Amino acid sequence: MPAASLQPDLINSFERVPVQIFSNSKSGAQYIASRIAKLIKTRQEEQKTCVLGLATGSTPEVLYTELIRLHREEGLSFKNVITFNLDEYYPMAKENPNSYYFYMHDRLFNHIDILPENVHIPKGYVPKNQLGEACEAYEKDIKKAGGIDIQLLGIGQNGHIGFNEPGSSLHSTTRLIPLDNHTRLANASHFGKLSEVPRLAVTTGIQTIMGAKEIILLAWGDNKAMAIQKAVEDHPTEMVPASLLQNHPNCTFVIDENAAQNLIRYQSPWLTGAIKWTEKLIRKAVCSLALELDKPILMLTDQDYNDCGLSDLIEEHGSAYDINLKVFNGMKRTITGWPGGKPNVNIIGHPERATPAKKRVLIFSPHPDDDIISMGGTFIRLHEQGHDVHVAYQTSGNIAVGDELVERFLDFSTGFDKLFAIQDRPSQVIFEKAKTFFKTKQKQDLDLPEIRKIKGLIRRCEAKATCRYVGLEEDHAHFLDLPFYETGTIKKDTPKEEDIKIVTDLIQEIQPHQIYAAGDLADPHGTHKVCLDILIEALNRLKEKAFMKDCWVWLYRGAWQEFEPYEIEMAIPMSPDQVIQKRNGILIHQSQKDAVPFQGEDKREFWQRVEDRTAETARLYDKLGLPQYAALEGFVRYPYQ
Repeated sequence: MPAASLQPDLINSFERVPVQIFSNSKSGAQYIASRIAKLIKTRQEEQKTCVLGLATGSTPEVLYTELIRLHREEGLSFKNVITFNLDEYYPMAKENPNSYYFYMHDRLFNHIDILPENVHIPKGYVPKNQLGEACEAYEKDIKKAGGIDIQLLGIGQNGHIGFNEPGSSLHSTTRLIPLDNHTRLANASHFGKLSEVPRLAVTTGIQTIMGAKEIILLAWGDNKAMAIQKAVEDHPTEMVPASLLQNHPNCTFVIDENAAQNLIRYQSPWLTGAIKWTEKLIRKAVCSLALELDKPILMLTDQDYNDCGLSDLIEEHGSAYDINLKVFNGMKRTITGWPGGKPNVNIIGHPERATPAKKRVLIFSPHPDDDIISMGGTFIRLHEQGHDVHVAYQTSGNIAVGDELVERFLDFSTGFDKLFAIQDRPSQVIFEKAKTFFKTKQKQDLDLPEIRKIKGLIRRCEAKATCRYVGLEEDHAHFLDLPFYETGTIKKDTPKEEDIKIVTDLIQEIQPHQIYAAGDLADPHGTHKVCLDILIEALNRLKEKAFMKDCWVWLYRGAWQEFEPYEIEMAIPMSPDQVIQKRNGILIHQSQKDAVPFQGEDKREFWQRVEDRTAETARLYDKLGLPQYAALEGFVRYPYQ
């Protein structure tokens, strides 16, 4: 719900710390960067230094990108800036690509004019018997610099700030600390597997952080929403270290709408004062009320509405009976077995158009298996119902293929040659090069380009097999191999014009009536979000084209999260047999079974994750009094036009 439609004196009445909410991370980062730049320039005019406390991780990257832009394009100088980083893994060599020393130089320091002597990062490489002295020296250096002017913070899903885990004392200073298992799991993707993540870290303490003149906490994405809610609305406690920031006299949380979604102003805005009741908000309120009271929608009473702070809704829109019926019928109409529209039948309120009866459909799949994982039932049904379905695999997905699988394929290839007495094949040189590399490969080594190509080929073959399983013609599978992805590491390049052009050209070539795209932004590695950003830019460039006037865009989710029932605008039901059919399609992707590299905290295989999620969506629909199915795949229409 947009903040402007709520009473400004009540909207944040449940929040114990100032919160600035932006539509996306980029606009939030621009806001923070402008504040930092203003302070730097003020201090330059005063011929004084500006002391910044810096954070690491994926959250501040967009901010550092904006600071670099300000330096390059607007002449912002950092020569008067002194920095102190929050933390570092222990033990950790500076040269290790996973060190925060490496991170800070790679993401910021190497691209601005900061003086090397003004950069301070906790020493994760000193012997343990010297660590106490190094931590004391770090505290003294902060004081010598005059204290921190602006301290930037991220927030862990368990509420940690820096590496101050739950239970850290309000009086703690820079020290060695054991990492919570939840934190290690969250960082496992950067190391390849959990066992490689250090169990210790050096971190500045909560007392040190609270000593900053100003604190800005950043958070992006709905995976941070629960931690933000606890830190902002609950009472301060050392079990949620970020909540202690409520006691700081000059602290602001700068977050995006996804990270804000658990705040009362978003979850239950009707509790914050008079609001404008839209259809979407009414549906949200009624669904929330029904699930909270464990009642079907049609069983809710006027008293239920009054007891739960929804008396305004009754006053504006009539009795509970009328509201219930409107919401129930609206949600019932979202359920359809015809994702491409039912041919030649004009159904009032149907999510999709009946014409044209045969639509050109373009499914964008960020990785080579997101199509079958996230919308496999819909994918299969679209083809079976006669639509002209194309799939665009946006990235190669090569980093998610384990070395062991590549070696298995190499063994097969060489064995094949021996079995049939094939000699002097050019590929044998590549096979031998790859085998030699694997024998000496170290944890921090990047794969050779040849090996990345082999891994990409493995995933491409699996995607092709999935398309054959569904029944698609081979020329309906499009492998875009977007360049931004091809770094060989978790960290990807910033999307360039070439990425956007590839997507734009494909849309123009196919001229689809429907586009399906991943709106599953909880992907811990960010590939889904980047792929969606590229698609949105392509849509913006094409929106004036005649064929785009009749093109609808549907967002899907699946592997990492689901839409809430009140959000869903088209729900595709699945029977038990269709669930098994989809599962078999997912299992074609053998490289993603069992031990998937970089799969995040959720250790279930992808078919298990998505079956649980789609079954849960169906269960919630059932609890609301709607028809019961084995599973439901939910979609939300993206309003690009």
